[in-house]
Amino acid sequence: MSDDVETLASQIVGGSTRALARGLTWVESGGKRAEALSAQLYPHTGRAQIVGVTGAPGSGKSTLVRSLALVARARGRTVGVVAVDPSSPFSGGAILGDRIRMNDLALDPGVFIRSMATRGALGGLCRAAADAVDLMDAAGRSLVFVETVGVGQDEVDVMRLAQTVLVVSVPGLGDDVQALKAGVLEIADVHVVNKADRDGADRIVAELRAMLTLIPAPEETWMPPVLPASAARDEGIEPIADALDGHVAYLKTSGELERRRRRIVTARVLKIAQDLVAETLLGGEGLGTEGAAGATLLERVARRELAPHACARLFLKQIARRTEGGEFLRAHGRRPDDARRHHGPATR
Repeated sequence: MSDDVETLASQIVGGSTRALARGLTWVESGGKRAEALSAQLYPHTGRAQIVGVTGAPGSGKSTLVRSLALVARARGRTVGVVAVDPSSPFSGGAILGDRIRMNDLALDPGVFIRSMATRGALGGLCRAAADAVDLMDAAGRSLVFVETVGVGQDEVDVMRLAQTVLVVSVPGLGDDVQALKAGVLEIADVHVVNKADRDGADRIVAELRAMLTLIPAPEETWMPPVLPASAARDEGIEPIADALDGHVAYLKTSGELERRRRRIVTARVLKIAQDLVAETLLGGEGLGTEGAAGATLLERVARRELAPHACARLFLKQIARRTEGGEFLRAHGRRPDDARRHHGPATR
C-alpha cells in the first residue's frame, strides 16, 4: 500500500473534511487506489446510522433530508449525505440538483454533502455509493443519509445499503399507493407523506396505514409509521427523526440489526463480484473471445448460431478455467496466492 493511501486514510479517520472530499473523489473514480483506500478504512466503519431515503421524483426527498439534517444537528449529531443524482448526458457527472437544494447546509462543518452520479446504474444507486457511506462512517459522521435518484418502483436497491429505509410519498403524482404496491411498500421502515398541506394527503396517509395492517407479521415486528410532513415548511420533521431513532432502537433490541448487517454485507460482496465478472465480460478476453469459427461469441449469437443462454454458460466455463489457472485474479490485479493469503487455506 502506498504512503499516499495510508496518509489519506489516517486524515479521514482524523476527521479532515478536505481528506474526506478527496477520498470520495477516489472511490467515485474507482480503480486500485480507491479499493486500497476502502480496505484501509473498512475496519473503522460500522458505527454510523445509515438511512436510505427513496421515493418518486418530485416527492421532496432532498428538502426532507435537509430538514432532517438540521434536526440531527440540533440534537448534537454529525451528518453525512450521499445524494445520488442522475448523470449528465454530456459530462457523465452528477447534475447536482440535490446539492443545490441543500446549499444552505454547506456552511455547517457538521454536515458533509456529496452528490454522486448514477452513471447508468440500475436501481438508482451508483456503484460507489456503498464506499462513499463507508468513508463518511470512518470519518465519524454519526448519521448518514443516502438519497436515491428516485425512480419509483426500482428503488429496492436501497435496502441493500441502509439499515433504515424511509419512503417518501406525495399527493398529486398519480396513484401513489398503487405504485407502492409493486414493492417499495414492503421495504419501508418509515413512511413519510410529504407536502401534507396539499389536497389528498390525508387520504394517502389513511390508505397507507390501512395497507400496512394487511401485511401479516408477528406482534413484535416493527410496524412502519406513516407520518405526514411538509418539509418545505419544516413541519412534522421532529416526529420523523424520532421514528428513525426508534427504528434503530428496535433493530438493536430485537437482534435484527445484526441480521440486516449480514444481509447488507452479503448483497455488497455479491454486487462487487458481479461487477468484476461484468468487467471481464466486456473486456478484450470476454465475450469478444474468438470461437471455433473465428467469430466472437457475440457475433455468433447475433447470427443466431448460438443461443444467448448457451453463450453465457460458455463464458462462465471460460471464467472457471481461467480462475483455476489464476488468470482471472491476475486480470484484476491479484496473484493466485492472494485469495489463500486473505482467506486461509481451502477446507477439504
